[in-house]
Amino acid sequence: MIKEGFRCGYIAVVGRPNVGKSTLINTLIGEKVSITSKKPQTTRNRVLGVVTNNNAQFVFVDTPGFQTKYGNALIRGMNRSVRSTLSDTDVVVMLIESNGWRADDEKVLQLLDKNAKNVILAINKIDLLKQRDSLLPLMAQSMQKFPFAAIVPVSAEKSRQVDDLMSEIEKLLPENPPFFDPDIYTDKSPRFLAAEIIREKAFRLLGDELPYGIAVTVDKWQEDEKHAEIIATLIVEREAHKGIVIGAQGEKLREISRLARQDIADMLGKSTYLEVWVRVRKGWNDDARALKSLGYE
Repeated sequence: MIKEGFRCGYIAVVGRPNVGKSTLINTLIGEKVSITSKKPQTTRNRVLGVVTNNNAQFVFVDTPGFQTKYGNALIRGMNRSVRSTLSDTDVVVMLIESNGWRADDEKVLQLLDKNAKNVILAINKIDLLKQRDSLLPLMAQSMQKFPFAAIVPVSAEKSRQVDDLMSEIEKLLPENPPFFDPDIYTDKSPRFLAAEIIREKAFRLLGDELPYGIAVTVDKWQEDEKHAEIIATLIVEREAHKGIVIGAQGEKLREISRLARQDIADMLGKSTYLEVWVRVRKGWNDDARALKSLGYE
């Protein structure tokens, strides 16, 4: 029985690259639906995360960071995803950091309709502030920039004041029955999430050694009630990158596989065998056909 006045809608979380959108969504949902790393462009696909309570269902859309520095086909597709998401959602949460507005934040702000009444500003990383009073001038400055429906300081990393953010979002959601079963927390398949986990571990382990030109395909997926067997391929742009991913005596690739296997096993709740290979595919991130074959529309 759906409660009278139940609210449900789509919420876009937008911001410049590496501002903490994926971390915030994972915190709000209480499950890992988006991968995170210190690299910009970690999120490439729109990922839905769903939270349902007695009064509302929140369908969050984690968007790629809006990118203005590079212009290959992958980046253009990611930017199109951001723009289309903004026009399709009921609520927009824009994320900036507590140390103030940057030029890249301003570029994201320019994408928003100045007459919109459904935009909330979340100021992230308040746990890094030495003095909380410094938020007051930032909040005042922010209201001069845009007529935000609310401004909520949060720490996605430390889960601070995220309940306040959820309350403000709920006020803006339209009255609707739930779009998804209450037990669902993402629209993405385990296969997609496994590939993303492998890519996350590669980004985290390789740090600045490897450029952004890395993708993952899942080539084999077999599972039963107790066990899963997965074979995947890390795709890089250049032969030199292949050596970086593999590392001396295969050490880096083994560690990527080990860390990914642990997370995938936790996600699936069963014993998991994971084998990861590396292959070179030159120019894949600027080739529309290659992007489509790798799942980037």
